[in-house]
Amino acid sequence: MVVPAGTTASAAVREAGLPTKGPDAIVVVRDDQGTLRDLAWTPDADAEVDAVAANTEAGRSVIRHSTAHVLAQAVQQLFPEAKLGIGPPIKDGFYYDFDVPKPFTPEDLEALEKRMKQIVKGAQRFSRRVVESVGAAKHELSQEPYKLELVDIKSDVDTSEVMEVGGGELTIYDNLDPRSGDRVWGDLCRGPHVPTTKYIPAFKLTRSAAAYWRGSEKNPQLQRIYGTAWESQEAQDEYLRLLAEAEKRDHRKLGNELDLFSFPDEIGSGLAVFHPKGGIIRKAMEDYSRRRHEEEDYEFVYSPHITKGTLFEVSGHLDWYRDGMYPAMHLDAELNEDGTVRKPGQDYYLKPMNCPFHDLIFKSRGRSYRELPLRMFEFGSVYRYEKSGVVHGLTRVRGMTQDDAHIFCTPEQVRDELKSLLTFVLDLLRDYGLDDFYLELSTKNEDKYVGSDEIWEQATETLRSVAEESGLQLVPDPGGAAFYGPKISVQARDALGRTWQMSTIQLDFNLPERFELEYTAADGSRQRPVMIHRALFGSVERFFAVLTEHYAGAFPAWLAPVQVVGIAITDEQVPHLQQIAKALKSHAVRVELDLSDDRMQKKIRNHTLQKVPFMLLAGAKDVEAGAVSFRFRDGTQINGVPVDRAVETITGWIARHENTSPTAETVQASL
Repeated sequence: MVVPAGTTASAAVREAGLPTKGPDAIVVVRDDQGTLRDLAWTPDADAEVDAVAANTEAGRSVIRHSTAHVLAQAVQQLFPEAKLGIGPPIKDGFYYDFDVPKPFTPEDLEALEKRMKQIVKGAQRFSRRVVESVGAAKHELSQEPYKLELVDIKSDVDTSEVMEVGGGELTIYDNLDPRSGDRVWGDLCRGPHVPTTKYIPAFKLTRSAAAYWRGSEKNPQLQRIYGTAWESQEAQDEYLRLLAEAEKRDHRKLGNELDLFSFPDEIGSGLAVFHPKGGIIRKAMEDYSRRRHEEEDYEFVYSPHITKGTLFEVSGHLDWYRDGMYPAMHLDAELNEDGTVRKPGQDYYLKPMNCPFHDLIFKSRGRSYRELPLRMFEFGSVYRYEKSGVVHGLTRVRGMTQDDAHIFCTPEQVRDELKSLLTFVLDLLRDYGLDDFYLELSTKNEDKYVGSDEIWEQATETLRSVAEESGLQLVPDPGGAAFYGPKISVQARDALGRTWQMSTIQLDFNLPERFELEYTAADGSRQRPVMIHRALFGSVERFFAVLTEHYAGAFPAWLAPVQVVGIAITDEQVPHLQQIAKALKSHAVRVELDLSDDRMQKKIRNHTLQKVPFMLLAGAKDVEAGAVSFRFRDGTQINGVPVDRAVETITGWIARHENTSPTAETVQASL
């Protein structure tokens, strides 16, 4: 679409017959430089633009940021003493930070939402205004200390979070009364915004929380209000439905209900203990992974949890990762009787990574090209000092176990190794029930990398080529690479459509150089290997959390802590079930008998809530017929199944690693 010189983008949208109402209404346009522009924008010369609809990611972001302005206006109208922080759009919503004397209450949020609805109904117009100078901006914003700070550092902010500045000029968006044109409220902002508040069809405030100004604990603590906004009420209703479902699936809640794991205060923040049932699931996850790695010719290694600091000086982690490490432990110092130092001590660190240890294993003896590719694998526990504010259940912890592999290969082997590695990673994730993927390519952070630009370019293009050949969508992640090399990460969508970063594959030409790793080539020369870093789960803890939420705690039978429970109608049928349990246990099936005094229906309910995949019921007729009845979590049932057939069906279901929940319909097909 072309916006003629001297014409507004809004007029061009109407001329083109594009929608101005509804979920697909055009809210902004994108110019040929990729910049989003208000519909009131008037170019100096004819401009080729793309129309951006409300029901796109970019369109939703504009709606959400506009809603954040409405929130800020409502806050300052109801709480005149409030000082403004920042209010960016975020995934699925927005937030705005405020300096207020006391935290917001749920009642405050209700009042603010009511006031926001009045503002939206009033159809206020968003009007962009360029401020003539920094001095003029400071004068106008003299009562807003946080905005003044942003004006001073306008060229040194993260523009993905700070919407106020960063566009090359200082601008203020005024909210104007649609009838009089009078200014009702305004905020420092680079925009863009929707034309009027009428373009905000659905929003909701969700919660409030404390947040430090610009994310630093050294700064004042503000109050943050979160909300969501959508292109239609239907879209918002569906989002809120999924949000409620996500709350039901929260792994922290299910971990407690199903007795899987906990975080005792006595141990410390972000440090989990797995209970027996959680331990069974974790062991099953790890055992299957080990078996699959053995089939792919990986060799298992082990390394200690602590090391001298010199190892991380060589690897570069102390230069680039120190803030994420636990502080050093100064050990081994020896003193004379007079207190003087006879032998200086040295610093030891809990390891945040396994890779330097694997480098030392490679370096422990001479290596030949005939040994390559050499694939090392370790379930290695690592420790990272995450800030308390970001620790979250099992998904963000301070102690974790990585399923960490490092592949050492020749330059000629890199491409084939990456291709087979990506295939292996995706197949293994599918085995656990995740099968909706896309890939992300993380490239060099210009401020945080080691090695030459040429090597980085070579590594990045190799990864890009392999990713594209996979046929999966490839999304760029500029600047997201670790300091030692670019990476591909597998992004998996769960049962609710949420995206989780799973496996990472990093190509590294730098650590082999830093550790002076060598192998003897076919011509007798000494050559550097290429190193590939690969974590499949990311960490066992995080993967455990993802699977818990993906399956809503109803783990597939092959992972379930209790796979079968037997329930007798009366005590007379207990021996019959004991014989069935014995047969199942001979196939390593995890089976229990419920011999409690509870009524049968209560037993069924209890084990349904505990999400046991197979319940076997036995009454007098079952004993007489040498049979058993299946009961499933969804309430369906199959009666009178011969015992041998029942055992065969259950063991086969588990052996096939079926990831769907057994029901009368799905099990009947295998009987």
